Amino acid sequence: METELKSIKPEREREPESESAKDDDRPLLKSDANRTASSDSLEELEKKYAAFVRSDVYGPMGRGELPLAEKALLAIALVTLVPLRVALGTTILVVYYVICRLCTMFSAPNRNDEEEGQEDFAHVGGWRRAVIFKSGQLFSRLMLFVFGFYWISESYRDVEQQQEQQQQQQQPKQPDDKSSSQNGEEHEYEENERPGAIVSNHVSYVDILYHMSTSFPSFVAKRSVAKLPLVGLISKCLGCVYVQRESKSSDFKGVA
Repeated sequence: METELKSIKPEREREPESESAKDDDRPLLKSDANRTASSDSLEELEKKYAAFVRSDVYGPMGRGELPLAEKALLAIALVTLVPLRVALGTTILVVYYVICRLCTMFSAPNRNDEEEGQEDFAHVGGWRRAVIFKSGQLFSRLMLFVFGFYWISESYRDVEQQQEQQQQQQQPKQPDDKSSSQNGEEHEYEENERPGAIVSNHVSYVDILYHMSTSFPSFVAKRSVAKLPLVGLISKCLGCVYVQRESKSSDFKGVA
């Protein structure tokens, strides 16, 4: 029986591996270290993704080649400026935490019964809200100054003016009267009071400080932020919406 099976299924000789099979062991993704992009392609990418372009002093992501003199200056700054900036930044954070603690001392946080861990002090009003708002803008700008952001240039498009021009072109001209002017003023007031949302491209971690220094909005943050020392209370005063990214259940609030 064994001889018959051997005759039916003879042992195959092992064939030598081809070059394509050997190439299968190589990684699918090649490292970008050996790739050199031309200046034309970089300019095209910067135009296409202008909102995400970084103009770092020390090259893209701070990985550019530095001369020896610049390395010496950075070494001196590491010993002198870094401890000073850390001390000043911590002092500003502690002072603002104390202000938030005093303003929320006699008020209970607003808790959401449907979601565990969702609480904030966004309902605090009056002079306490004004103090939290104004001091938050001031200390955020001071923190940016301590971190080396002495001047921030802003560029924007006047979308409201463009929309008004389009509406004027589409609508026929009407005679000027009191009723039309009053309706226009009411419409303009409603437009200014309409709540909005800021979608930040998150180029840097100081985006939060910049938005706090300008408009002081509420942020979408991870649930663990509420439990951080000092920062947790400040995030509650901002009225942050806490989400849990790790949760995959359909009935839980989360972000991708």
